[in-house]
Amino acid sequence: LPDLEGWKVLSRLKSDLSTRHVPVFVVSADAEPENALKNGAIRFLSKPLEPGSVDQVFERMLQMRDTPAGTLLVVEDDEVQRNSIGELLSDTPRLLTAADGAEALRILAESHCDCVVVDLMLPDTSGFDLIQHIRREHAEMPVIVYTGRNLSQEEETLLNRLTQTIIVKDVRSPERLYDQVALWLHRKVAELPQHGRETVQRLNDPNALLGGKRVLIVDDDVRNIFAMTSLLERLRMEVVSAEQGETAIQLLKEGTEFDIVLMDIMMPEMDGYEVMKIIRGMFGFQELPIIALTAKAMKGDREKCIDAGASDYISKPVDTDRLLTMLRTWLYR
Repeated sequence: LPDLEGWKVLSRLKSDLSTRHVPVFVVSADAEPENALKNGAIRFLSKPLEPGSVDQVFERMLQMRDTPAGTLLVVEDDEVQRNSIGELLSDTPRLLTAADGAEALRILAESHCDCVVVDLMLPDTSGFDLIQHIRREHAEMPVIVYTGRNLSQEEETLLNRLTQTIIVKDVRSPERLYDQVALWLHRKVAELPQHGRETVQRLNDPNALLGGKRVLIVDDDVRNIFAMTSLLERLRMEVVSAEQGETAIQLLKEGTEFDIVLMDIMMPEMDGYEVMKIIRGMFGFQELPIIALTAKAMKGDREKCIDAGASDYISKPVDTDRLLTMLRTWLYR
């Protein structure tokens, strides 16, 4: 767009509680549709548009007008957990449940679903296999992983590519699940029951999640460090910077604790890919959130960054709203 990047518009729409329910179709020459879908778009279409694609968009719009999104499928084998999730999401317009992978696939074949919540530990199949099957049959359906399983770096990398959200079960995870289901079902926050509205508003209060968190910025450009430090300190975050990868590694080795790392990729001597691989190989840093900062968005950047150990990535010049959304997401987890 001439005045503002479309990605920024999408980010602002989805981070504002008064507009995040609005379905967004992304039309772009960018060949990485997973970024659009992961950041809240309902569908991605490549330019140049074919007439059939345009027809599909308007058919989908009419469908959403006549039948608002509201059908959720929960796949959970534990009956107690299944009932608990059902109670948590009782105000969902239409809630379907499945106790195993086979039942889930049968429901998906027979019924239209707008979102799926999947536990990874199922009796008849791997949750990973089920998610991959869903992706083949329903490429754009939002999938939320809700699991008590400890994930390896490889498993988290795979799920980051296949799903919209990963929620590990803990004391606060039910609130996060409620928020994410409301988001991906495009529910108006103002029309949620009072308890649901309060939950969503609390979880999306930017200062509540960022205040007091420690962030390590690794970047060889002092101007970038200054700009990001100024932004994050205004949100009451504690910022430490390193102008070289070796300095960042040494800080971590010395036991300095951080909640999240912002890692520039293009650095002299040791680039961000190498630094991230070293950090992931160090004991105790497999789950430290690392957001990679790339000089410019290129096809395959996301995969390359995640393969090196990044939790997520964002291109420069950094979109402030999108960065803050990422920080909230990863710091909540």
